[in-house]
Amino acid sequence: MDKREIKNRIDYIIACVSVFAERFNLSTRQAYSYLRNFNGIELLIKHYDTMHTLSIENAVEDLQIACYNRGGKIE
Repeated sequence: MDKREIKNRIDYIIACVSVFAERFNLSTRQAYSYLRNFNGIELLIKHYDTMHTLSIENAVEDLQIACYNRGGKIE
């Protein structure tokens, strides 16, 4: 993986965390912590090739569902 691809992945994860925070009225720190605790960040990393083809809004919905299914309380 080259530097550009790494940067693209990081930028995508940051964007998803930011939109997640905004949608659920959290700080970015709270959103990151929630997504980290309920494997949302790992989902973004593992499935980046597929998820980055979705709109950010669809990715955030998928993150919310995946985290909820892993015990997260955000609905």
